[in-house]
Amino acid sequence: MSEKPIKRIVILGGGSAGWLTAGVIAAEHQCNKISDIQITLVESPNVATIGVGEGTWPTMRATLKKMGVSETELFTECDASFKQGAKFAKWVSGADDDYYYHPLVLPVGFHEIDLVGPWQNQQRTTAFGDAVCFQGALCEAGRAPKLIKTPEYDAIANYAYHLNSEKLGGFLKRHCTQKLGVNHIVDHVERVMSAENGDIAALSTAQHGDIPGDLFIDCSGFASVLLGGHFEVPFQDKKNILFNDCALAAQVPYPQQDYPIASHTISTAHQAGWIWDIGLPTRRGVGCVYSSAHCGDDEAYTSLVNYINATPGCNADQLTIRKIAMKPGHRAQFWFRNCVAVGMSAGFIEPLEASALVLVEMSAAMISAELPANRDVMDAVAKRFNRRVIHYWDTIIEFLKLHYVLTQRDDSAYWRDHRQPETAPAELQERLHLWRYQTPNKYDFPLAEEMFPAASWQYVLYGMGFRTSCRNGKVDPRESQVYFDKVSRIKSQLLDQLPSNRELINKIHQFGFQKI
Repeated sequence: MSEKPIKRIVILGGGSAGWLTAGVIAAEHQCNKISDIQITLVESPNVATIGVGEGTWPTMRATLKKMGVSETELFTECDASFKQGAKFAKWVSGADDDYYYHPLVLPVGFHEIDLVGPWQNQQRTTAFGDAVCFQGALCEAGRAPKLIKTPEYDAIANYAYHLNSEKLGGFLKRHCTQKLGVNHIVDHVERVMSAENGDIAALSTAQHGDIPGDLFIDCSGFASVLLGGHFEVPFQDKKNILFNDCALAAQVPYPQQDYPIASHTISTAHQAGWIWDIGLPTRRGVGCVYSSAHCGDDEAYTSLVNYINATPGCNADQLTIRKIAMKPGHRAQFWFRNCVAVGMSAGFIEPLEASALVLVEMSAAMISAELPANRDVMDAVAKRFNRRVIHYWDTIIEFLKLHYVLTQRDDSAYWRDHRQPETAPAELQERLHLWRYQTPNKYDFPLAEEMFPAASWQYVLYGMGFRTSCRNGKVDPRESQVYFDKVSRIKSQLLDQLPSNRELINKIHQFGFQKI
Protein backbone atom coordinates (compact mmCIF):
# COMPACT_ATOMS: atom_id res chain seq x y z
CA MET A 1 0.00 0.00 0.00
CA SER A 2 2.86 2.42 0.77
CA GLU A 3 4.04 2.22 -2.85
CA LYS A 4 0.58 2.85 -4.29
CA PRO A 5 0.81 5.92 -6.56
CA ILE A 6 -0.63 9.23 -5.35
CA LYS A 7 -3.37 9.92 -7.88
CA ARG A 8 -6.41 11.32 -6.06
CA ILE A 9 -6.03 14.81 -4.57
CA VAL A 10 -8.95 16.10 -2.54
CA ILE A 11 -9.07 19.79 -1.62
CA LEU A 12 -11.43 20.85 1.16
CA GLY A 13 -12.57 24.45 0.74
CA GLY A 14 -12.84 26.88 -2.16
CA GLY A 15 -12.16 30.60 -2.05
CA SER A 16 -8.89 32.06 -3.27
CA ALA A 17 -6.75 29.48 -1.43
CA GLY A 18 -8.60 26.39 -2.62
CA TRP A 19 -8.96 27.39 -6.25
CA LEU A 20 -5.43 28.78 -6.59
CA THR A 21 -4.06 25.54 -5.18
CA ALA A 22 -6.25 23.45 -7.47
CA GLY A 23 -5.28 25.55 -10.47
CA VAL A 24 -1.54 25.45 -9.86
CA ILE A 25 -1.48 21.66 -9.47
CA ALA A 26 -3.95 20.99 -12.30
CA ALA A 27 -2.03 23.20 -14.75
CA GLU A 28 1.36 21.67 -14.02
CA HIS A 29 0.09 18.08 -14.11
CA GLN A 30 -2.20 18.71 -17.10
CA CYS A 31 -5.30 17.33 -15.46
CA ASN A 32 -7.40 18.53 -18.38
CA LYS A 33 -5.60 16.05 -20.64
CA ILE A 34 -4.67 12.42 -20.21
CA SER A 35 -3.29 12.45 -16.67
CA ASP A 36 -3.19 10.00 -13.81
CA ILE A 37 -3.73 12.89 -11.35
CA GLN A 38 -7.34 13.61 -10.41
CA ILE A 39 -8.21 16.72 -8.39
CA THR A 40 -11.53 17.08 -6.59
CA LEU A 41 -12.42 20.27 -4.72
CA VAL A 42 -15.16 19.99 -2.11
CA GLU A 43 -16.73 23.12 -0.67
CA SER A 44 -19.69 23.58 1.60
CA PRO A 45 -22.69 25.59 0.40
CA ASN A 46 -23.01 26.92 3.95
CA VAL A 47 -19.57 28.47 4.46
CA ALA A 48 -19.01 31.98 3.12
CA THR A 49 -15.55 33.35 2.35
CA ILE A 50 -14.29 36.35 4.35
CA GLY A 51 -14.00 38.41 1.16
CA VAL A 52 -12.67 41.78 2.35
CA GLY A 53 -10.48 42.33 -0.72
CA GLU A 54 -7.08 40.96 -1.53
CA GLY A 55 -3.66 42.44 -2.07
CA THR A 56 -1.16 40.33 -3.98
CA TRP A 57 2.54 40.23 -4.82
CA PRO A 58 4.07 40.34 -8.31
CA THR A 59 4.40 36.54 -8.07
CA MET A 60 0.68 36.35 -8.81
CA ARG A 61 1.34 37.35 -12.41
CA ALA A 62 3.53 34.29 -13.00
CA THR A 63 1.08 32.04 -11.13
CA LEU A 64 -1.92 33.12 -13.18
CA LYS A 65 0.05 33.03 -16.43
CA LYS A 66 1.09 29.46 -15.68
CA MET A 67 -2.54 28.57 -15.06
CA GLY A 68 -3.45 29.96 -18.48
CA VAL A 69 -5.53 32.83 -17.10
CA SER A 70 -6.14 35.82 -19.36
CA GLU A 71 -4.97 39.00 -17.66
CA THR A 72 -7.62 40.96 -19.55
CA GLU A 73 -10.33 38.67 -18.14
CA LEU A 74 -8.82 39.00 -14.66
CA PHE A 75 -9.38 42.76 -14.83
CA THR A 76 -12.82 42.62 -16.38
CA GLU A 77 -14.21 39.88 -14.14
CA CYS A 78 -12.47 40.39 -10.78
CA ASP A 79 -12.71 44.16 -10.30
CA ALA A 80 -8.92 44.22 -10.41
CA SER A 81 -6.56 47.18 -10.26
CA PHE A 82 -2.79 47.61 -10.28
CA LYS A 83 -0.68 47.61 -7.14
CA GLN A 84 2.86 49.01 -7.23
CA GLY A 85 3.73 48.80 -3.56
CA ALA A 86 2.60 50.10 -0.19
CA LYS A 87 2.59 53.56 1.31
CA PHE A 88 3.10 53.67 5.08
CA ALA A 89 1.71 56.84 6.64
CA LYS A 90 2.21 57.94 10.27
CA TRP A 91 4.24 54.86 11.21
CA VAL A 92 7.43 56.68 12.25
CA SER A 93 6.36 59.78 14.20
CA GLY A 94 2.63 60.02 13.59
CA ALA A 95 2.99 63.46 11.97
CA ASP A 96 0.83 64.40 8.99
CA ASP A 97 3.86 64.48 6.66
CA ASP A 98 5.24 61.17 7.94
CA TYR A 99 5.23 58.55 5.17
CA TYR A 100 7.47 56.27 3.13
CA TYR A 101 7.05 53.72 0.34
CA HIS A 102 7.83 50.04 0.04
CA PRO A 103 7.83 49.80 -3.78
CA LEU A 104 7.95 46.66 -5.92
CA VAL A 105 10.99 47.77 -7.96
CA LEU A 106 14.54 47.17 -6.72
CA PRO A 107 16.71 50.21 -5.95
CA VAL A 108 18.53 51.32 -9.09
CA GLY A 109 21.86 49.50 -9.46
CA PHE A 110 20.96 47.23 -6.52
CA HIS A 111 23.30 44.45 -7.67
CA GLU A 112 26.06 46.89 -8.59
CA ILE A 113 26.39 49.35 -5.72
CA ASP A 114 25.15 49.80 -2.15
CA LEU A 115 23.56 53.26 -2.10
CA VAL A 116 22.65 53.31 1.61
CA GLY A 117 25.91 54.93 2.69
CA PRO A 118 25.96 57.54 -0.09
CA TRP A 119 22.28 58.30 0.55
CA GLN A 120 22.95 58.87 4.24
CA ASN A 121 25.85 61.18 3.38
CA GLN A 122 24.44 63.01 0.34
CA GLN A 123 20.68 62.55 0.04
CA ARG A 124 19.44 62.56 3.62
CA THR A 125 16.83 65.24 2.87
CA THR A 126 15.24 62.88 0.33
CA ALA A 127 13.52 59.72 1.61
CA PHE A 128 15.54 56.59 0.94
CA GLY A 129 12.89 55.02 -1.30
CA ASP A 130 12.56 58.20 -3.37
CA ALA A 131 16.34 58.59 -3.72
CA VAL A 132 17.02 55.08 -4.99
CA CYS A 133 13.77 54.12 -6.78
CA PHE A 134 11.31 55.82 -9.14
CA GLN A 135 8.19 53.86 -8.21
CA GLY A 136 7.08 55.92 -5.22
CA ALA A 137 6.78 58.91 -7.54
CA LEU A 138 4.56 56.89 -9.89
CA CYS A 139 2.34 55.95 -6.95
CA GLU A 140 2.11 59.54 -5.68
CA ALA A 141 1.03 60.62 -9.18
CA GLY A 142 -1.47 57.76 -9.51
CA ARG A 143 0.26 56.32 -12.56
CA ALA A 144 -0.24 52.81 -13.95
CA PRO A 145 2.77 50.45 -14.30
CA LYS A 146 2.38 49.81 -18.04
CA LEU A 147 0.67 50.84 -21.28
CA ILE A 148 -2.36 49.33 -23.01
CA LYS A 149 -0.03 48.13 -25.78
CA THR A 150 2.19 46.32 -23.24
CA PRO A 151 1.42 42.57 -23.57
CA GLU A 152 -0.40 40.66 -20.84
CA TYR A 153 1.68 40.12 -17.70
CA ASP A 154 4.61 42.21 -19.03
CA ALA A 155 5.56 45.32 -17.08
CA ILE A 156 7.29 48.66 -17.45
CA ALA A 157 7.29 49.04 -13.66
CA ASN A 158 6.91 45.86 -11.59
CA TYR A 159 3.36 45.36 -10.31
CA ALA A 160 0.91 43.15 -8.48
CA TYR A 161 -2.88 43.36 -8.15
CA HIS A 162 -5.66 44.49 -5.89
CA LEU A 163 -8.67 42.20 -6.35
CA ASN A 164 -12.20 41.59 -5.19
CA SER A 165 -11.59 38.27 -3.41
CA GLU A 166 -15.14 36.96 -3.85
CA LYS A 167 -15.04 37.62 -7.58
CA LEU A 168 -11.55 36.12 -7.78
CA GLY A 169 -12.77 32.89 -6.17
CA GLY A 170 -15.64 32.58 -8.64
CA PHE A 171 -13.40 33.44 -11.59
CA LEU A 172 -10.79 30.84 -10.63
CA LYS A 173 -13.55 28.26 -10.02
CA ARG A 174 -14.81 28.66 -13.57
CA HIS A 175 -11.30 28.55 -15.00
CA CYS A 176 -10.29 25.44 -13.03
CA THR A 177 -13.44 23.47 -13.76
CA GLN A 178 -13.91 24.50 -17.39
CA LYS A 179 -10.30 24.60 -18.59
CA LEU A 180 -8.08 22.68 -16.15
CA GLY A 181 -10.10 19.54 -15.44
CA VAL A 182 -10.76 20.08 -11.72
CA ASN A 183 -13.80 18.22 -10.34
CA HIS A 184 -16.06 20.38 -8.17
CA ILE A 185 -18.43 19.10 -5.49
CA VAL A 186 -20.68 21.40 -3.49
CA ASP A 187 -21.63 19.53 -0.35
CA HIS A 188 -21.22 19.59 3.39
CA VAL A 189 -18.55 17.35 4.88
CA GLU A 190 -20.10 15.50 7.81
CA ARG A 191 -17.21 13.28 8.84
CA VAL A 192 -13.53 12.68 8.19
CA MET A 193 -12.88 8.97 7.74
CA SER A 194 -9.56 7.46 8.86
CA ALA A 195 -7.53 4.67 7.30
CA GLU A 196 -6.00 1.91 9.40
CA ASN A 197 -2.58 3.60 9.35
CA GLY A 198 -4.00 6.87 10.73
CA ASP A 199 -4.15 8.74 7.41
CA ILE A 200 -7.32 10.33 6.10
CA ALA A 201 -9.10 7.82 3.88
CA ALA A 202 -12.07 9.87 2.72
CA LEU A 203 -14.37 12.80 3.39
CA SER A 204 -17.92 11.71 4.08
CA THR A 205 -20.44 14.17 2.60
CA ALA A 206 -24.16 14.66 3.07
CA GLN A 207 -25.25 14.02 -0.52
CA HIS A 208 -22.25 12.67 -2.45
CA GLY A 209 -21.23 9.93 -0.05
CA ASP A 210 -17.58 9.21 0.65
CA ILE A 211 -14.93 11.04 -1.37
CA PRO A 212 -11.71 9.00 -1.11
CA GLY A 213 -8.28 10.47 -1.69
CA ASP A 214 -4.55 9.81 -1.45
CA LEU A 215 -3.59 13.38 -0.53
CA PHE A 216 -5.90 15.86 1.22
CA ILE A 217 -5.32 19.61 1.08
CA ASP A 218 -6.98 21.63 3.83
CA CYS A 219 -8.18 25.01 2.52
CA SER A 220 -11.04 25.29 5.02
CA GLY A 221 -9.95 28.68 6.39
CA PHE A 222 -9.75 29.54 10.07
CA ALA A 223 -11.72 26.35 10.91
CA SER A 224 -8.75 24.20 9.77
CA VAL A 225 -11.13 21.23 9.64
CA LEU A 226 -8.56 18.61 8.67
CA LEU A 227 -5.17 19.70 10.05
CA GLY A 228 -6.40 21.46 13.17
CA GLY A 229 -9.72 19.71 13.76
CA HIS A 230 -9.17 16.10 12.70
CA PHE A 231 -5.44 15.75 13.35
CA GLU A 232 -5.33 18.26 16.22
CA VAL A 233 -2.03 19.76 15.06
CA PRO A 234 -1.45 22.51 17.65
CA PHE A 235 -1.72 26.21 16.90
CA GLN A 236 1.21 28.47 17.77
CA ASP A 237 -0.06 31.84 18.95
CA LYS A 238 2.06 34.85 17.90
CA LYS A 239 0.04 37.60 19.57
CA ASN A 240 2.94 38.26 21.93
CA ILE A 241 4.89 39.54 18.89
CA LEU A 242 2.18 40.99 16.62
CA PHE A 243 -0.69 42.23 18.75
CA ASN A 244 -3.43 42.88 16.19
CA ASP A 245 -6.35 40.46 16.52
CA CYS A 246 -9.36 42.36 15.16
CA ALA A 247 -10.39 44.28 12.06
CA LEU A 248 -13.35 46.39 11.01
CA ALA A 249 -13.96 46.35 7.26
CA ALA A 250 -16.05 48.50 4.92
CA GLN A 251 -16.63 48.91 1.19
CA VAL A 252 -16.44 52.60 0.34
CA PRO A 253 -17.94 53.94 -2.92
CA TYR A 254 -16.03 56.59 -4.82
CA PRO A 255 -17.48 60.14 -4.64
CA GLN A 256 -17.41 60.31 -8.45
CA GLN A 257 -17.23 57.61 -11.13
CA ASP A 258 -13.90 58.91 -12.45
CA TYR A 259 -12.31 59.29 -9.00
CA PRO A 260 -8.57 58.36 -9.06
CA ILE A 261 -7.65 54.77 -8.19
CA ALA A 262 -4.60 54.55 -5.95
CA SER A 263 -1.91 52.37 -7.54
CA HIS A 264 -0.66 51.19 -4.16
CA THR A 265 -1.95 49.97 -0.82
CA ILE A 266 -2.23 52.76 1.73
CA SER A 267 -1.47 51.73 5.32
CA THR A 268 -2.11 54.54 7.81
CA ALA A 269 -1.17 54.00 11.45
CA HIS A 270 -3.51 55.01 14.27
CA GLN A 271 -3.11 54.86 18.03
CA ALA A 272 -3.65 51.11 18.34
CA GLY A 273 -3.12 49.68 14.88
CA TRP A 274 -3.45 50.77 11.27
CA ILE A 275 -5.99 51.34 8.49
CA TRP A 276 -5.77 49.70 5.08
CA ASP A 277 -7.06 51.46 1.97
CA ILE A 278 -7.20 49.41 -1.25
CA GLY A 279 -8.48 50.98 -4.44
CA LEU A 280 -10.53 48.85 -6.84
CA PRO A 281 -12.14 50.23 -10.00
CA THR A 282 -15.64 50.38 -8.49
CA ARG A 283 -14.90 51.10 -4.82
CA ARG A 284 -12.30 51.18 -2.08
CA GLY A 285 -11.82 48.48 0.48
CA VAL A 286 -11.06 50.22 3.79
CA GLY A 287 -10.49 48.55 7.14
CA CYS A 288 -9.15 49.22 10.59
CA VAL A 289 -6.76 46.64 12.07
CA TYR A 290 -6.28 46.87 15.83
CA SER A 291 -5.28 45.14 19.03
CA SER A 292 -8.20 44.40 21.36
CA ALA A 293 -5.77 44.54 24.30
CA HIS A 294 -5.02 48.20 23.49
CA CYS A 295 -8.21 49.43 21.85
CA GLY A 296 -11.95 48.89 22.22
CA ASP A 297 -14.30 48.29 19.32
CA ASP A 298 -15.85 51.75 19.70
CA GLU A 299 -12.46 53.47 19.53
CA ALA A 300 -11.49 51.46 16.45
CA TYR A 301 -14.86 52.27 14.86
CA THR A 302 -14.27 55.98 15.45
CA SER A 303 -10.80 55.78 13.89
CA LEU A 304 -12.23 54.06 10.80
CA VAL A 305 -15.18 56.44 10.45
CA ASN A 306 -12.94 59.50 10.78
CA TYR A 307 -10.60 58.12 8.13
CA ILE A 308 -13.43 57.40 5.67
CA ASN A 309 -15.12 60.74 6.25
CA ALA A 310 -11.86 62.58 5.58
CA THR A 311 -12.42 61.87 1.86
CA PRO A 312 -14.76 64.57 0.50
CA GLY A 313 -18.08 63.07 -0.54
CA CYS A 314 -17.76 59.94 1.63
CA ASN A 315 -20.14 59.27 4.51
CA ALA A 316 -19.33 56.31 6.77
CA ASP A 317 -22.80 56.43 8.32
CA GLN A 318 -24.20 55.02 5.07
CA LEU A 319 -21.87 52.02 5.02
CA THR A 320 -22.02 48.52 6.46
CA ILE A 321 -19.04 47.94 8.73
CA ARG A 322 -18.36 44.39 9.84
CA LYS A 323 -15.99 43.01 12.42
CA ILE A 324 -13.49 40.25 11.67
CA ALA A 325 -11.74 38.40 14.48
CA MET A 326 -8.17 37.31 13.81
CA LYS A 327 -6.00 34.89 15.73
CA PRO A 328 -2.38 35.69 14.89
CA GLY A 329 -0.28 32.57 14.53
CA HIS A 330 0.13 29.33 12.61
CA ARG A 331 0.05 25.56 13.00
CA ALA A 332 3.11 23.81 14.44
CA GLN A 333 3.23 21.69 11.25
CA PHE A 334 1.63 22.29 7.88
CA TRP A 335 1.92 18.83 6.32
CA PHE A 336 0.97 15.98 8.66
CA ARG A 337 0.55 12.43 7.41
CA ASN A 338 -1.41 12.70 4.12
CA CYS A 339 -2.86 16.14 4.86
CA VAL A 340 -1.35 19.55 4.05
CA ALA A 341 -2.87 22.91 5.01
CA VAL A 342 -2.81 25.90 2.67
CA GLY A 343 -4.09 29.39 3.36
CA MET A 344 -5.74 30.40 6.62
CA SER A 345 -6.10 26.77 7.70
CA ALA A 346 -2.29 26.88 8.07
CA GLY A 347 -2.26 30.25 9.80
CA PHE A 348 -2.80 33.97 9.54
CA ILE A 349 -1.07 36.99 11.03
CA GLU A 350 -2.51 40.25 9.74
CA PRO A 351 -2.97 41.78 6.27
CA LEU A 352 0.08 44.07 6.52
CA GLU A 353 2.29 43.55 3.42
CA ALA A 354 -0.30 41.18 1.88
CA SER A 355 1.54 37.95 2.67
CA ALA A 356 -1.54 35.67 2.77
CA LEU A 357 -1.99 34.92 -0.93
CA VAL A 358 1.73 34.67 -1.70
CA LEU A 359 1.96 31.93 0.93
CA VAL A 360 -0.85 30.13 -0.89
CA GLU A 361 1.03 30.49 -4.17
CA MET A 362 4.32 29.25 -2.74
CA SER A 363 2.70 26.36 -0.88
CA ALA A 364 0.74 25.26 -3.93
CA ALA A 365 3.85 25.47 -6.11
CA MET A 366 5.83 23.31 -3.67
CA ILE A 367 3.06 20.72 -3.39
CA SER A 368 2.79 20.53 -7.15
CA ALA A 369 6.53 20.38 -7.85
CA GLU A 370 7.20 17.78 -5.15
CA LEU A 371 3.95 15.84 -5.41
CA PRO A 372 4.85 12.54 -3.75
CA ALA A 373 5.01 9.59 -6.12
CA ASN A 374 3.56 7.33 -3.40
CA ARG A 375 2.77 7.22 0.31
CA ASP A 376 6.19 5.74 1.05
CA VAL A 377 7.99 8.99 0.19
CA MET A 378 5.30 11.38 1.41
CA ASP A 379 6.77 11.82 4.88
CA ALA A 380 10.11 12.89 3.42
CA VAL A 381 8.35 15.42 1.18
CA ALA A 382 6.30 16.63 4.15
CA LYS A 383 9.46 17.14 6.22
CA ARG A 384 11.01 19.28 3.48
CA PHE A 385 7.77 21.22 3.05
CA ASN A 386 7.43 21.91 6.79
CA ARG A 387 11.03 23.05 7.11
CA ARG A 388 10.69 25.55 4.29
CA VAL A 389 7.23 26.86 5.21
CA ILE A 390 8.16 27.43 8.86
CA HIS A 391 11.06 29.52 7.57
CA TYR A 392 8.60 31.54 5.51
CA TRP A 393 6.38 32.12 8.52
CA ASP A 394 9.29 33.12 10.74
CA THR A 395 10.47 35.56 8.08
CA ILE A 396 7.00 37.09 7.66
CA ILE A 397 6.65 37.58 11.40
CA GLU A 398 10.09 39.23 11.62
CA PHE A 399 9.46 41.46 8.62
CA LEU A 400 6.07 42.64 9.88
CA LYS A 401 7.49 43.28 13.34
CA LEU A 402 10.19 45.45 11.71
CA HIS A 403 7.45 47.94 10.80
CA TYR A 404 6.54 48.30 14.47
CA VAL A 405 9.72 47.90 16.48
CA LEU A 406 11.46 50.90 14.87
CA THR A 407 8.63 53.37 15.42
CA GLN A 408 9.35 56.61 17.25
CA ARG A 409 5.71 56.98 18.25
CA ASP A 410 5.15 57.40 21.96
CA ASP A 411 1.52 58.46 21.94
CA SER A 412 -0.03 55.21 23.18
CA ALA A 413 0.72 52.00 25.04
CA TYR A 414 0.29 50.11 21.77
CA TRP A 415 3.32 51.70 20.12
CA ARG A 416 5.36 51.73 23.32
CA ASP A 417 4.69 48.01 23.83
CA HIS A 418 5.77 47.26 20.26
CA ARG A 419 9.12 48.93 20.95
CA GLN A 420 9.89 46.65 23.89
CA PRO A 421 12.76 44.33 22.90
CA GLU A 422 11.12 41.29 24.48
CA THR A 423 8.26 41.49 21.97
CA ALA A 424 10.62 41.09 18.99
CA PRO A 425 11.92 37.68 17.83
CA ALA A 426 15.54 37.04 18.82
CA GLU A 427 16.53 36.65 15.16
CA LEU A 428 15.17 40.11 14.35
CA GLN A 429 16.99 41.66 17.30
CA GLU A 430 20.20 40.04 16.06
CA ARG A 431 19.61 41.36 12.54
CA LEU A 432 19.00 44.90 13.80
CA HIS A 433 22.20 44.81 15.84
CA LEU A 434 24.13 43.67 12.78
CA TRP A 435 22.46 46.26 10.54
CA ARG A 436 23.80 49.04 12.74
CA TYR A 437 27.11 48.34 11.02
CA GLN A 438 26.22 46.85 7.63
CA THR A 439 23.25 47.07 5.31
CA PRO A 440 20.85 44.18 4.66
CA ASN A 441 22.22 42.08 1.80
CA LYS A 442 21.73 38.74 0.06
CA TYR A 443 23.78 36.88 2.66
CA ASP A 444 21.17 37.70 5.31
CA PHE A 445 18.60 35.71 3.31
CA PRO A 446 20.15 32.49 1.98
CA LEU A 447 17.17 30.76 0.34
CA ALA A 448 16.69 31.13 -3.39
CA GLU A 449 12.95 31.75 -2.81
CA GLU A 450 12.93 34.13 0.16
CA MET A 451 9.70 35.80 1.17
CA PHE A 452 11.26 39.28 1.12
CA PRO A 453 14.46 40.24 -0.73
CA ALA A 454 17.12 42.33 0.98
CA ALA A 455 15.79 45.39 -0.87
CA SER A 456 12.43 45.09 0.93
CA TRP A 457 14.16 45.09 4.30
CA GLN A 458 16.12 48.17 3.23
CA TYR A 459 13.00 50.06 2.13
CA VAL A 460 11.28 49.51 5.48
CA LEU A 461 14.41 49.83 7.62
CA TYR A 462 15.48 53.19 6.25
CA GLY A 463 11.93 54.34 5.64
CA MET A 464 11.44 53.97 9.41
CA GLY A 465 14.47 56.17 10.10
CA PHE A 466 17.06 53.51 10.89
CA ARG A 467 20.71 54.46 10.41
CA THR A 468 23.68 52.25 9.56
CA SER A 469 27.33 53.16 10.15
CA CYS A 470 28.34 51.85 6.74
CA ARG A 471 31.86 50.65 6.20
CA ASN A 472 31.32 51.49 2.55
CA GLY A 473 30.18 55.02 3.38
CA LYS A 474 33.18 56.45 1.54
CA VAL A 475 31.91 55.51 -1.91
CA ASP A 476 33.01 58.15 -4.40
CA PRO A 477 30.14 60.67 -4.46
CA ARG A 478 30.55 61.03 -8.22
CA GLU A 479 29.90 57.29 -8.67
CA SER A 480 26.77 57.22 -6.51
CA GLN A 481 25.47 60.44 -8.02
CA VAL A 482 25.28 58.68 -11.40
CA TYR A 483 22.66 56.34 -9.89
CA PHE A 484 20.74 59.08 -8.11
CA ASP A 485 20.60 61.02 -11.37
CA LYS A 486 19.41 57.89 -13.18
CA VAL A 487 16.48 57.58 -10.76
CA SER A 488 15.52 61.20 -11.46
CA ARG A 489 15.70 60.61 -15.19
CA ILE A 490 13.54 57.49 -15.07
CA LYS A 491 10.99 59.27 -12.86
CA SER A 492 10.66 62.10 -15.34
CA GLN A 493 10.38 59.78 -18.35
CA LEU A 494 7.77 57.47 -16.82
CA LEU A 495 5.65 60.26 -15.38
CA ASP A 496 5.39 61.64 -18.92
CA GLN A 497 4.84 58.24 -20.54
CA LEU A 498 2.47 56.31 -18.28
CA PRO A 499 -1.31 56.84 -18.03
CA SER A 500 -3.21 57.07 -14.77
CA ASN A 501 -4.29 53.88 -13.07
CA ARG A 502 -7.96 54.50 -13.88
CA GLU A 503 -7.22 55.47 -17.48
CA LEU A 504 -5.41 52.21 -18.18
CA ILE A 505 -8.02 50.09 -16.41
CA ASN A 506 -10.77 51.75 -18.46
CA LYS A 507 -8.84 50.91 -21.64
CA ILE A 508 -8.42 47.29 -20.53
CA HIS A 509 -12.18 46.99 -20.13
CA GLN A 510 -12.69 48.58 -23.55
CA PHE A 511 -9.91 47.06 -25.65
CA GLY A 512 -8.06 44.42 -23.59
CA PHE A 513 -4.32 43.82 -23.46
CA GLN A 514 -2.28 42.40 -26.28
CA LYS A 515 -2.02 38.63 -25.97
CA ILE A 516 1.43 37.23 -25.32
